[in-house]
Amino acid sequence: MTPLLTLAAPVMAVVAVAVAKVMGRPVLFRQVRSGRDGRRVRIVKFRTMTDAVDTEGALLPDAERLVPLGRFLRASSLDELPQLWSIVSGETSLIGPRPLPTAYDERYSPEQARRLAVRPGLTGWAQVHGRNAISWPERLAYDVWYVDHATWRVDLSILVRTLAMVVSRQGVQAEGHATMPEFTGGPPPP
Repeated sequence: MTPLLTLAAPVMAVVAVAVAKVMGRPVLFRQVRSGRDGRRVRIVKFRTMTDAVDTEGALLPDAERLVPLGRFLRASSLDELPQLWSIVSGETSLIGPRPLPTAYDERYSPEQARRLAVRPGLTGWAQVHGRNAISWPERLAYDVWYVDHATWRVDLSILVRTLAMVVSRQGVQAEGHATMPEFTGGPPPP
């Protein structure tokens, strides 16, 4: 993984300069999310949205804060490059369910909560089955499927399919949303 980080460093430098020029500082977005067994992990990504607020000080909707550079970074997955540090440090994995906000933990059904049984990853089974274009119940069901079926062959398949998804830019956003709607809870599909 360290060679990959070394290869990505020049690209990350260019992206950092572009983000700083277009949106200012900070260049990175940091958030604490849930990892294996609910342990907290810090994700770091390149910022893709402004911090614009309304007259009452509340953040504007994602669609109004997502800048064209941010759309490009998300579509190309370049915004994810800083997460390679978390992989190198062992906090996260290359493959596994994507780490989600800690507020979601209490919203999972017992079956959906099984997604927390493995280390979270940069890409996973749900990402190669639609990324953000699939519903939350589908996405979480794919995460649980991965928990039950993880092997090196499945991981290799995910890597190859991830490259295809990134190149084709499929599933970057949910229909009718700039990114993906918040997970509010709900049962898994039958």
